[in-house]
Amino acid sequence: MLDVHHFSVPLSDGRELEVFEAGERDWPLVLIHNGTPTGGGLLTMHIVDAEARHLRLASYSRPGYGGSTRLPGRSVAQAAADALSIADHLGAERFATWGISGGGPHALACAALLPDRVVAAASLAAVAPHELLENDFLVGMGQENIDEFSAALAGETALTAHIAAANEGMREAGVAEAVEAMRSLLSPEDLAVFTGEFGQELVQTMRDGLAPGFYGWLDDDLAFVRPWGFDLQDIRVPLQIWQGRRDLMVPYEHGRRIAQALPDAQRHLSEVDGHLTLYARRVPEVHAWIAQHF
Repeated sequence: MLDVHHFSVPLSDGRELEVFEAGERDWPLVLIHNGTPTGGGLLTMHIVDAEARHLRLASYSRPGYGGSTRLPGRSVAQAAADALSIADHLGAERFATWGISGGGPHALACAALLPDRVVAAASLAAVAPHELLENDFLVGMGQENIDEFSAALAGETALTAHIAAANEGMREAGVAEAVEAMRSLLSPEDLAVFTGEFGQELVQTMRDGLAPGFYGWLDDDLAFVRPWGFDLQDIRVPLQIWQGRRDLMVPYEHGRRIAQALPDAQRHLSEVDGHLTLYARRVPEVHAWIAQHF
């Protein structure tokens, strides 16, 4: 049985963040930003890989998910202050970070805004800032995400109605139900990995994150289509960018545009990966690269 510590970190503004931690306290810290709409759970395959490299993993539920206090109107940039509070609580003067999907922008925020604390960062299948793509923001998405982000662009009222309906199916979903609900978002490559222990744990993080309601999901989506609160060009720390051509959740062009804006970043623009394949198969490569920076 893997030893995962689950606790809350109190913040100076009265909020709390739900945190999960695995690994020895004297190992270098890697802070994970999970996707949207999920809580902060750690996946077994990632823990096993990190422990083999003597890396300590921590993940957290963003405000409004799981046991973390909601922060209405939060920006993507807010993640940097929350990450700093977690790192301080865990006694990590320096740390690395990676984020996938909806977590990707939040990892980029840490890279941009915490250059004295972050040693390296990786962004996997991250949503790009809306201003980078504008009218092309939705191109290449499956229908569920076209509907969702169209609602986000229309404003909070429209998005609330959309997510409230979608949330009813996701809060109690098993893998089969999640696959059915996400059908237009799953390429054959992603469908092939959305199974077994990985599929079960991923669905459980969704259920745990949405247990108190859908406001974390709502606030994530609104933050993505509003100004993020920092510029990508502010990033000076070592950075990896991962994106799959077969991704129907966050299209390839999002990753390509982020990479284009950050020419010094190490790029992994894959012709064979989807969205979930990065999560299920590529994290060991991310960990191996991160370990070189401590």
